[in-house]
Parts: sequence; structure tokens; C-alpha cells
Amino acid sequence: MSSWMFRPRLLDALVGYDRARFVKDLAAGLTVAVVALPLAMAFAIASGLKPEAGIFTAIIAGFLIAGLGGSRVQIGGPAGAFIVIVYGIVERYGVANLIIATALSGVLLFVMGLLRLGTLVRFIPVSVIIGFTNGIAVLIALSQVKDFLGLSIAKMPGDFFGILGALWGHLHSFNPWALGVAVASLAVIVVWQRWLPALGPRVQFSGRLSVVPGSIVALVLATAAVALFELPVETIGSRFGGIPGALPALEWPAFSWESARFLLMPTVTLALLGAIESLLCARVADGMIGDRHDPNQELMAQGVANFITPFFGGMPATGTIARTVTNVKNGATSPVAGMTHALVLLVVILVAAPLASSIPLACLAAILMHVAWNMGEWREFVLLKNYRATYRATLLTVFFLTVVFDLTVAVEFGILAACVVFIYRIASLSRAVRLTAADRPELAGHEERVQAWRLYGALFFGATRLVEELHDRLPPGTLVLDAKNLIYVDSTGAEALEALIRRCREQRVRLIVSGLSDQPLDIVGRTGLLAQLRALSPDDVQPDLAQALAVAIAGTRPASGPTEPQSP
Repeated sequence: MSSWMFRPRLLDALVGYDRARFVKDLAAGLTVAVVALPLAMAFAIASGLKPEAGIFTAIIAGFLIAGLGGSRVQIGGPAGAFIVIVYGIVERYGVANLIIATALSGVLLFVMGLLRLGTLVRFIPVSVIIGFTNGIAVLIALSQVKDFLGLSIAKMPGDFFGILGALWGHLHSFNPWALGVAVASLAVIVVWQRWLPALGPRVQFSGRLSVVPGSIVALVLATAAVALFELPVETIGSRFGGIPGALPALEWPAFSWESARFLLMPTVTLALLGAIESLLCARVADGMIGDRHDPNQELMAQGVANFITPFFGGMPATGTIARTVTNVKNGATSPVAGMTHALVLLVVILVAAPLASSIPLACLAAILMHVAWNMGEWREFVLLKNYRATYRATLLTVFFLTVVFDLTVAVEFGILAACVVFIYRIASLSRAVRLTAADRPELAGHEERVQAWRLYGALFFGATRLVEELHDRLPPGTLVLDAKNLIYVDSTGAEALEALIRRCREQRVRLIVSGLSDQPLDIVGRTGLLAQLRALSPDDVQPDLAQALAVAIAGTRPASGPTEPQSP
């Protein structure tokens, strides 16, 4: 029963908790909050929502994921991976249905954790994950071109070709001031985060300054420049009217079955993306702190957060790698750091919400451009030549479908392709090898009337040809099948064996099976095949090939030794 318990990692982390650890967690939480603030607003705006949706998500979901999760240091909140799917849901079905889809994905995530399915997420191939991660990165960067260039587009389309058409059709509205702010912000982020640490001891205080996120530095400088010089660029205040200085009240969506019934696949996609992102993030954190997270508890925490947050103005949430890494590097020791980061963000919106109105959208676009670049595994495209054709085809197809068509379609294809490739690989590894006198000297002089075949791998629906091909190659006397290296038999494989038994009886060929053990022995016993094999003679089932060949050649039972396989 203990395996079904809901036990947050916080309970274990607080054992022996002292002031020194609290100080470390407090400092880490403050730093992460500074990183999370601009990202939360940028992710929400890019998703077609108001900036406060991202902040509310970082506060509510961030607190719940840290407090209820299965990792000591993971930070939860809005993530770039959700931008494409959230924007598509908002555009097609509206914000009310986004609330429903997010809440349903939370239920699905909780059920996945409750049923101990956390480890199954790891079975999704790397090629699929890299394909849609790179595709999402491209779409995030493409969606930010509008604000990066300061184009006047009332509403951006949600599809790839629609976005390209809108951008091309509105290039005449290009704002050089917005482009200047965006380029300058991007330059500050790159210089601050990549070049400042490399300066090391040559520049005084460079080590301490590098702790401050480049995105915050760019945000402060860009906001100050726009306000001081009254630059004609769009800001959060001019587009959204600012950010409210309080948490929202409970909001119950207007349910419409006509639109909600189409939310099944978007809901599944949100749940899968949330599970994949959070568990990958938790594994990264484990490697940095030498710990091991509880994937099922993490999924249940993600489920609770995604069920509650949308009813308070939030958006989908998951574990976030950039903020989690920042948390670890700043000395976090427990989930208290993640909870602190959420509380700090709450204080920020309660105290300093009016200041956010002056933040230029071009700066947020630059921040997201940098996020998109860091998010993509671009080096994998260069290394594709080193992999098999199936790996290359899967990665490139998922990438293409994500960018050009739809993330849901890409995930569906990726999982289907992974299953097909896996079946093909296992089927290709399964084989039947005929043994000759060179392999078994006792066959010398008897190969015309006695054939011996050794089965390797798995006898399942994708590899039944191994048995079916023996139908037309039966010897005139005895067929020996050695299953010593057969690790698995499914129901279709059992049916193929049953057909071979019937075929041998029709052709008056004796069939002897040896080496059955573990799962193959269990399945032939439960399906009645063991009884059928022994129907003519109990000697037709032998524990090993040597005794099977002795029976086949002599036509009688061996003088000594066991005649039946021992069930494990």
C-alpha cells in the first residue's frame, strides 16, 4: 500500500532542516523569482494571453509543484514548450476552453502518477523529443518576430503559413525603434550571460554580477530607456493596460460542449508535454545534486497544479529547466526554495505591479528569442549523419510536422513512429537458425530425417514468420525446436506454434520442443500448447537440446535425466 501513498518530497526534505539551509533556500528562491518574472510574462503574451496569466501561474503552480512534488529542487511554472499548443487552443476555442483543457490535463497527469506511470514517459524516444522540442523553438522564435520588429498586426494567426503571410504582409509597418530596443536587449542578454563569466578575475565583481540574470538586466535597461527617452514602442501598458496588483478570484469557465468536445487531443498533448518536460527537468536536477526524484509524485503534483491554476487566471504549468538549474546553482537544498520563489513573485505583483506597465514588448520578444535558441538541440541536426535512417526520418518528420502543421499531430506521429520502429527492431532481432552437424555432431548422418532449429529473440505478432516459414520446410521424420534463447512469446506467437503443431500432425512429422523456460513456458502452459505437444508422447517436450536430439535420433526416451522442463 505504501507505493500508492501521496507523499511530497517536502516532508523528507524538512527532516533536520536548519537555519543555514533556510538561508540558502531563501537566497535561491529570490534569484529564481528574478529570473521567472520576465519569462512568465513573455510566455503568457506569446501564448495569446495577458501577461498576468504567466505571473499567476508562476505563483500558484510554482508553489504547488514545489510543495507537493517529488523533486527537492525543481521549479514549476509556465514553459516555452506550451506556447504553441496554448496559442492554438486560445485561437480556436477561446480562453474558457483553455481553462477546461488545462484542468482536464491536470486530472490526466494526476491519474498517470496515481497509476505509477511516471517511468513510462521515459520510453518516448530521444528522436521524438528532440524533433518537437526543436520545432517548438522555431515556432516560438517565429511568433516573436512581430514584436521584435514592432509590426502592427492586430491578431497573429496560429498556423505556420498564416504567420509567414501575416509577417510578410505587414513588413511595411516595421518600427525601427522597436527593432533597436530588441537588438540591444538581445545583445545585453548574450553579453551578460556568456561573456561576463568568461572575464573572470580580469574584471572586478564580474563573478557577482554574473549571478544576476541577463534577462533582468536587459528588462531594466530597456524599460528605463523607453521611459526616459519616450521611445515610440509598444509596452505592456499600451497593449494590456498594465498588470493587476492582486491575485484573481476564482473564475468558472462558460462550458460549451460544442467546442469542449474537440479538446481531447489538446488535453492529451498538454498532459504529455507537461509529463515529459517535468520529468526531463527532474532528471537534469538529479544529475546536478546527486539525488533521485519520485516521478509518480511529481506527476501527481503537476496534476494538482494544472487542475487548480487555470481557475485563478493561470495557464498550463510544468517543470522548467532554466529556472531549476538557476535554483540549483544558487544553493537550493529543498522545495522551500521553489515555494519562496512563488511567494516573492506574489509580493512583486502586490507592490510593484504598476511598474510593469512600462516594460517594452520588444524586450520581452528578445528574451523569448534567446530562450528559443537555448531551448533547441541544434547540434543534433549536424550529428544526424551518424545515426540510422529510422532515427533521422523520425526526428526530421516530427520537427517538420511540429513547425508546419500542428504539435498534436507531431506528437501522435512521433509516438506511432516510435512504436513501429521498436516493433521492426525487435522483429529484425528475432530469428530462427538451423543447426547442422557442424554445430551438433550428433546430427551427423541424420540430417535428412531430423531437422533442428534454434529460435532467438521474441516470438510475437511481428515475428511469427519465423515459425510460419517452417511449414514448407518440414523434414520427413522429426522437427526439433530449441527455445533456449526465446525470451518472449505473445498470443499471436502461441497461435503460430499451434498452427505448426497441426501442420506437423498433418504431415506425420514428429515435433519436439526443448529449452522452454520463464515467460515462454508460462504462455504455452496457459494456452494449452504444452498439453498438445505432450499429447502423442511426453518425450516431445525436453529440458535441453541435447536430450531432444537424443530422443529424435533414437526415437526413444533417454536412459536417464529429466524429461520435463522445470518451471522457474
